[in-house]
Amino acid sequence: MNSIGKIVHAFCVRLRIWKYRLLSDCKNVKGKPQQNYPVLLKGNGTIEFSENVVVGVVLSPGYYVGYGYMEARTPISKIEIGYDVFLNNGFSIVSNEGISIGNKTIIGTNFSVVDSDFHYLNPDKRHDPNPPSAPVKIGDKVFIGNNVTVLKGVTIGDNSVIGSNSLVSSSIPDNVIAAGNPAKVIRKL
Repeated sequence: MNSIGKIVHAFCVRLRIWKYRLLSDCKNVKGKPQQNYPVLLKGNGTIEFSENVVVGVVLSPGYYVGYGYMEARTPISKIEIGYDVFLNNGFSIVSNEGISIGNKTIIGTNFSVVDSDFHYLNPDKRHDPNPPSAPVKIGDKVFIGNNVTVLKGVTIGDNSVIGSNSLVSSSIPDNVIAAGNPAKVIRKL
C-alpha cells in the first residue's frame, strides 16, 4: 500500500470508530481500550475496561465491515474487562447482571457471551421484564477460539482453552482444554 493508500485507510478506519462512538449511549464507561475496530457501547449499566485492552485486528475477518457490541442493559448490569485482554473482531457481550473477563485473556473472532436468556420459555411470560439471569466469569489467561458462545451462569477457569465453534453452557475448570456443542473437557493442560 502506498503512502496515500495508508492515509486513506487510516482515515476510513478512524471514521468508522468515531461513528460508533457517536452512536453509543452507555453513560457509565470506565477506561479506554486501544481501539483498532469500532465498538458500540449500549445500556444503562457499567462497562469497565482495565489497562492495555486491545479491540480489533486488522488482519482478521470482518475488520472492514463489522463492529463489536457491548450492552450493559440494566442499571445493575456490569461488564468488566481485565488488563491485557485481546478481543478480536465481531464480538457481542450482553449483560443483564454481570460479565467479567479476566486478565490476559485472548478472544477470537465472532465471540458471543450473554448472562441471561432475555426471555422466558413459557409463552405467557416472554414479555416479563425480569428474565432468568446469572453472572458469567471468564478467568485469567483464558484462550477462546473463533465462533464461541458462552451462556449465562458459566465460569471458565484460569488458563483454560475453549476450542473454536464451541457452545459453553456449563462451567469449565481451570487448566483444561474444552470444545464442542455443548463444550466438554477434552484434556488437562
